[in-house]
Amino acid sequence: MSKIRLHKFMAECGVASRRAAEKLIAAGKVKVNGKVAEIGTKIDPVSDKVVVNGKLLQQKEKKIYIKLNKPIGVISAASDSKEPTVVDLVKDVPGRLYPVGRLDMGSEGLVILTNDGELANRLMHPRYEHEKEYEVRARDPLTEAQVAKLEAGIMLDGKKTNPVKINKLDDSTFRVVLKEGRNRQIRRMLEAVGNHVSRLVRIRIKNIQLGKLKPGKYELLTLVEIRGLLG
Repeated sequence: MSKIRLHKFMAECGVASRRAAEKLIAAGKVKVNGKVAEIGTKIDPVSDKVVVNGKLLQQKEKKIYIKLNKPIGVISAASDSKEPTVVDLVKDVPGRLYPVGRLDMGSEGLVILTNDGELANRLMHPRYEHEKEYEVRARDPLTEAQVAKLEAGIMLDGKKTNPVKINKLDDSTFRVVLKEGRNRQIRRMLEAVGNHVSRLVRIRIKNIQLGKLKPGKYELLTLVEIRGLLG
């Protein structure tokens, strides 16, 4: 990596503005590789050790936000010893990324990957009740009785699921929005009313739409999309 001026590196680490960083350097409070630094010093952010007032500085990691269309057969995890993961599909992106939430191996659709731990925790925490929308194809046509039961809530693990609205697209296909995220929830709900999932695609997380993104492909989120997620 090419060298950069010390005061710029300090500013990028959040120590102070560039002007204030120069003052710290002039006051002899900054060391590079154990030696007191001087104004105009250049460093390699990767290999050089910069200490300010006895504290080692680390460059802030640039925040990355990606939407991915997870194909069937891929695991929603950062690593797996046997199966391909969503992180394997973004290997050309620098930095360590983590998937927000999960889709089981047999499901497909929208997954958000980021290195922003605070955002990931907020999106996954059930108390925030962020919306997740799915398009589901049932194995058999949905009866009105099945729809009514699904909308009213299903007992799973001794607790009833929240009421939902089922929007039928045809006899066997519907869309549903969840604000909770129990394990394999939609599959288990359909099984509880005597039906089964034939295909399950997540098409939205909060304000982020899957759109026309093809399976296995990803896109960086736009500033507008990022602001919507953070808001």
